[in-house]
Amino acid sequence: MRARLALLLLALAGAGCASTTGVGYYWQSVTGHLRLMQAARPVEHWLADGQTPAALKSRLALAQQIRAFAVSDLALPDNASYHRYADLQRRAAVYNVVAAPELSLTLQSWCFPVVGCVGYRGYFSEEDAQAFGRSLDPSLEVNVYPVPAYSTLGWMNWAGGDPLLNTFIGYPEGELARIVFHELAHQVVYVRNDTVFNESFATAVERLGGARWLQTRAGEQAQADYKRFDQRRQAFRALTASVRQHLQTLYRDRTLDDTTKLRRKATIMDDFRRDYAGLRTRWEGFAGYDQFVARANNASFATQAAYDELVPGFLALFEREGRDFARFYDAVRALAARPKEERQASLHGLAGTAMASGATGRP
Repeated sequence: MRARLALLLLALAGAGCASTTGVGYYWQSVTGHLRLMQAARPVEHWLADGQTPAALKSRLALAQQIRAFAVSDLALPDNASYHRYADLQRRAAVYNVVAAPELSLTLQSWCFPVVGCVGYRGYFSEEDAQAFGRSLDPSLEVNVYPVPAYSTLGWMNWAGGDPLLNTFIGYPEGELARIVFHELAHQVVYVRNDTVFNESFATAVERLGGARWLQTRAGEQAQADYKRFDQRRQAFRALTASVRQHLQTLYRDRTLDDTTKLRRKATIMDDFRRDYAGLRTRWEGFAGYDQFVARANNASFATQAAYDELVPGFLALFEREGRDFARFYDAVRALAARPKEERQASLHGLAGTAMASGATGRP
């Protein structure tokens, strides 16, 4: 059993849970995840415990309703994951480190056993994450950010599965549903060496599932709260997508030298911060994206793109499959079996056709 556990935890390196190369790299992955698993207790134990705060009991009960909905309405896996809860006594499950060149939106990648190459490294310790970021080539733009949850891709269900965590249990109802759906989606389809495909697929599932939950199960207050939150998110997403496009166009311009590109890049970033300040004013001071803007660089924009780039194609595929989740997953598995260039071209084509017809598939 211990040998099996060690082998499986080695694979966490590519699931956002690794630190540095060598023995220490995998050791922190193993010990960090073991501590997380050991902190988890079945939800029913927390609910029966008289010392559990009433507010936490309410959130855990809601999370179990969301978990059941994931199976009954979204055809997501019915297994051990998200039936236990752990309080990690910290603000994040892991801390990811990402890096990109100063004139590129291509993330540096690291390769690991089993799961292949990914565009980030994850640490259980924020201090270790920051130290690794500082150790990278100074020419790279680096971002270190907290991650509320990660998936073990179903490998750990035999040992209790991925638990609910204090790092996200307090999220607004719609967001709590979305994060559970996103992480479960990684247990449905995962492709080696294709972070954009994996994250875009899970993001599509979370959006589709979150919309269905809100429409059919959430109360009026939860729907109103989510609508206000999502309007802000859509506005910010549109702003950052525009910035990414401007940066990508600039970086690909072969008629400009690097000095000119850097100067124009600085102007684009100044405009981004100004435009964000305008959004923030209209949001009556809502500061939810302040940290992203303060840290914004090529690495953070490239990371965001990994979660968004192929989502329109997946949403269009969902529509093509009659909005049936089981059929949708089968179609995604078929795509996953094709070469990377082919599956991405297919998804871009689906998105373009949907846009041309006006059927975007947006939940």
